[in-house]
Amino acid sequence: MWKERMERVREKKPLIHNITNYVTANACANILLACGASPIMADDPEEVEEITALCSGLNINIGTLSSRTIPSMLAAGKKANSLGSPVLLDPVGVGASGFRKETVERLLKEIHFTVIRGNVSEIKILAGSDVNLRGVDADGADRVTEENLSQAVALAKACAAEKKTIVAMTGTIDIITDGMTAYCIRNGHPSMGLVTGTGCQLSAMTTAYVAANPEAALEAAAAATGLMGLCGERAFRRMGNDFGNVTYGNYIIDEVCRVTPEELEQGIRYEVR
Repeated sequence: MWKERMERVREKKPLIHNITNYVTANACANILLACGASPIMADDPEEVEEITALCSGLNINIGTLSSRTIPSMLAAGKKANSLGSPVLLDPVGVGASGFRKETVERLLKEIHFTVIRGNVSEIKILAGSDVNLRGVDADGADRVTEENLSQAVALAKACAAEKKTIVAMTGTIDIITDGMTAYCIRNGHPSMGLVTGTGCQLSAMTTAYVAANPEAALEAAAAATGLMGLCGERAFRRMGNDFGNVTYGNYIIDEVCRVTPEELEQGIRYEVR
């Protein structure tokens, strides 16, 4: 199953439109190229609809939200909806300010999102819970463990059902669900949290996977999540004592480029709930 999802991305080479944040735009472009897709970054209202029409999927990321780009997000999202193209929302730091929260509420009202990918705190906020965020990072108290996994799955399923979307809630254990079926993925390495943008990269790559596998969007989102975690593990094994987090981030992208469909099939550790 996972092997086929990866092969479809490499065969179709989907062009992905990213309205993303300027901190991680380069890393998102590189990971899209590494996984077999192609990136384009365009956020001016004068061209976003035209660019979206050329692409197979749209990735909207609010990491460095600006009043200038909100009209672009809305126009591009509506255009993608009209064309039947998948749209992903990455609600980075949605609880950090009223501006972010109000913008996400408007985006959810006016655009149908195929996937919402966020950390546990972000998904809890979208589900209506009160959460204290440290900037754009998840609250440490929201860490998913084996002990609270059932509750986390229930939260993710409820959010997916309410928003009528796929929720990819990422953390120590990743949960990807359409409200009925949930894939719980246990790949990854703690050091991935030291690299700026791994979540943003995953959102871009998930958009590519869903665009290339429209008939199996849930499994495609789970495959992308498992791939990112697996490559985090493989990259860490390449690290030596003289290397730090910047090298590690580059190694993750390298591993996304190097990993084979067979290695992905064998390497994802998951269960279905």
